[in-house]
Amino acid sequence: MEVDKGAHQVRVLDPSNKALAVYPASIGSDEKPAPSGQAEIQRVVHNPTYHYDPDFAFKGVKTKRPFTIAAGPNNPVGSIWIDLSIESYGIHGTPEPGKIGKTFSHGCIRLTNWDAEDLASMVHKHMKVTFKDE
Repeated sequence: MEVDKGAHQVRVLDPSNKALAVYPASIGSDEKPAPSGQAEIQRVVHNPTYHYDPDFAFKGVKTKRPFTIAAGPNNPVGSIWIDLSIESYGIHGTPEPGKIGKTFSHGCIRLTNWDAEDLASMVHKHMKVTFKDE
C-alpha cells in the first residue's frame, strides 16, 4: 500500500505495483505532518472510539483535558481505524466526506467512511505502508 502525499491519494498495489484501488485522501497538517518512510498495519478497528490527547493541541480544540467520543460514523475517526506502527498515526474515516482531499487532517490519513471500510477489507496485519513524499 502507498500513501502519496503529493497526489493526496492512498493506493492499494498488487505485487507488480499495479493499482488495485485508489482513494482520495486528506494527509497530514502543518501542526502534525504525515510521516515519511515505511510503516506497517498493526490492526483494523471497526466502529472505533475516539480518544483525544491534549498533548497534540490540535487547532480548533480548546480543551486541555483528554476526552472520548463514542463509536459511530460522526466521531472524528469515522467508522474505521487502521492502526499504523507509527505511534498515534492511522488511516481512518471521517464524518465530513466533502472535505477529503481539500483540507488537511490532524496528521493521519483520512478517507471517506465508505472508502476506509473498503480499504479495511483489503488490508491485513503487518501489511507494509509506504509514504511517498511530494
